[in-house]
Amino acid sequence: MRIRKTAAAGAVVLALAATATACGGESGTAGDKASGGEVYSGTYPVNDKAKVDSPAWKEAKKAGKITIGAKADQPYLGFQDTTGKRTGFDIEIAKMIAAELGFSEKQIEFKTVDSNVRETAISKGQVDYYVGTYTINDERKKQIDFAGPYYTAGADLLVRRDDKSITGPDTVKGKKVCSIVGSTPLQEIKKPKYGATTTELAKYSLCVKQLLDGQVDAVTTDDAILKGYAAERPSKLRVVGKPFTKEPYGVGLRKGDKALRDAITDALEKHIKNGDYKKAYEGTLGKSGTSFVAPSTPLPRD
Repeated sequence: MRIRKTAAAGAVVLALAATATACGGESGTAGDKASGGEVYSGTYPVNDKAKVDSPAWKEAKKAGKITIGAKADQPYLGFQDTTGKRTGFDIEIAKMIAAELGFSEKQIEFKTVDSNVRETAISKGQVDYYVGTYTINDERKKQIDFAGPYYTAGADLLVRRDDKSITGPDTVKGKKVCSIVGSTPLQEIKKPKYGATTTELAKYSLCVKQLLDGQVDAVTTDDAILKGYAAERPSKLRVVGKPFTKEPYGVGLRKGDKALRDAITDALEKHIKNGDYKKAYEGTLGKSGTSFVAPSTPLPRD
């Protein structure tokens, strides 16, 4: 997910608090009682023979733990509940990688990092790698490296399940569409060619609440985020399924650490091929009713 940087985005937010938020509401809730059910949480064999000629990996081994940056407010994607438990598709991806690097789940320390300061947190070594709706683009690649993409998202529309009038971005003329301030999908849907009336709020969960309450007709952002909200409320919400941007999600890590990047790429490819990736998708974002699409392999290594 791309968000324009603001001058105020200076401080790194490394929030370990159970109710930490980045762009969602309190723990991502939209005010109603979600009915999506249990979120999948897999276990992955630890590669005890892992050895990576990487400064970050060596530091992590010495410390006996791997530190992973993540989101905490995206249901079924990167979420932390009030007990501190992390769940979601991105969390599963992070766990698969950690296992291949030789770290058990107990050796993972997740840190919530605000979107505006992800590059700073990675560059300063405050996290060893970052998994959290992190779009690969040239501007970010000047500061950090990416492994992947492990998932290709795109801006889409979340609507009420019984609303058949919105079938894509070309059908929102005269409709009220909500997104968060400064987001790329918001800038796109504001273009005159779509003819939508936009509502700009601070958190996606507030947009979802307004959608449920009938105050807006749709919410727009990356489809992965929208699938999470639809998975949480499958009887009330659905994702239209007509992406109008392309957002390749990667795993962010320190620039120049090729050994770690290759090891993460190997881990992603292994778990895509052995079926763990599909199980993780179907038990999280797949609960939205959307179909599974396997990433193309081999993944880029340049």
